[in-house]
Amino acid sequence: MRIAMIGTGYVGLVSGVCFSEFGFDVACVDIDASKIERLNAGEVPIYEPGLDGLIERNLSAGRLSFTTDFDTAVARADVVFVAVGTPSRRGDGEADLTYVYAAARQIAKAMRPGTVVVIKSTVVVGTCRKVAEIIREERPGVDFSVASNPEFLREGSAIEDFMRPDRVVVGAEDERAEAALRRLYRPLYLRETPILVTSLENAELTKYAANAFLAVKITFINEIANLCEKVGGDVQKVASGIGLDNRIGSKFLHAGPGFGGSCFPKDTTALAATGLKHGAPQRLVETTIAVNEERKRQMAERVLAALGPETAGKRVGILGIAFKPNTDDVRDAPSLVIVPALQAAGVTVVAHDPEARGQAEPLLPGLEWRANPYDVADEVDVLAVITEWNTYRGLDLAEIARRMRGHAVVDMRNIWQGSDVVAAGLDYQGIGKTPLSVG
Repeated sequence: MRIAMIGTGYVGLVSGVCFSEFGFDVACVDIDASKIERLNAGEVPIYEPGLDGLIERNLSAGRLSFTTDFDTAVARADVVFVAVGTPSRRGDGEADLTYVYAAARQIAKAMRPGTVVVIKSTVVVGTCRKVAEIIREERPGVDFSVASNPEFLREGSAIEDFMRPDRVVVGAEDERAEAALRRLYRPLYLRETPILVTSLENAELTKYAANAFLAVKITFINEIANLCEKVGGDVQKVASGIGLDNRIGSKFLHAGPGFGGSCFPKDTTALAATGLKHGAPQRLVETTIAVNEERKRQMAERVLAALGPETAGKRVGILGIAFKPNTDDVRDAPSLVIVPALQAAGVTVVAHDPEARGQAEPLLPGLEWRANPYDVADEVDVLAVITEWNTYRGLDLAEIARRMRGHAVVDMRNIWQGSDVVAAGLDYQGIGKTPLSVG
């Protein structure tokens, strides 16, 4: 069974490589010739733990290839996945489906009869039926199938998510499409992974509904964190207490500076726009979007408050720029709001991130980078943690205190115990808990 994966972005690359690990013949297609050249040389354009090893193994085994030859890859394939970008559209926030529809037209011209076209990209409801319409217009009378197979990959743990998912969702309305996807996911079926086969619309909506629900959950615990700070509570204890209820669960109950990344901001915006378009406003989601954006600004204000009334000429050290650990992705990261707000107040900002510098540097002009996290503390008035990289958890707090000019730590991820920070001679402000001071 041969697969063509159209698009070698995050979703397409991880999915294509993992399918090849299952033993299928996979051709990953992209129009970016330089990216394809790098991939064929074993160079990985994104940071995802374990991905480089899988690429090397499956290239060597001959199951995986990277190409710019769209037509040949599609013509040889039994199943063609579309995994191109669906960015937010300017103006109304809906998903921009330009690349999906362009891929559909090109697939129609090259595919052979009986091909199953699967939409892997995150798309608004109705897209799969539109893709089918486009293909029929381009190739009238040719037999084919269209299916939906949304991805649920978390950056930083995407390979594990693909190989051992909670579920696989398939939107398919003919036997050929369902049979093809069941065969592709047979290794998971043998592990008793639930495979939900449903309508195209249900599959499309499931992806958006899942991400929106998790975004609401994150925003909820951030609001509870604000209340904890006012009444003397500890949000980590509260989160543990409610997370032990199996109706709620403990995941996505970690208070912080707000959600970012390639999925939650884009998908909540698209779902809210779709709701308005169809006369079913998603008011909880709309509020979540607004609260999350305000959350990022509030984090910048906390750092400025820790600097005191005079901020011009002062220095702030930042640990972590990526939107989450184990990725180099900075799309909609809280740091992209926090750092410019500090700079606008006349603050010099220095930062460290284990992986994100290459992605972030063009987006954060004027930010000074350090190769070592300890060097970030040199002569700074405030040290702030934005991303909870494991490498920061075990830092020598006494060494950090020795290097700092000031004595304030703003820990936006609660990676340190406040008592440990105070014992090192620094004032500590976490999220959703009472600040602790040396004095």
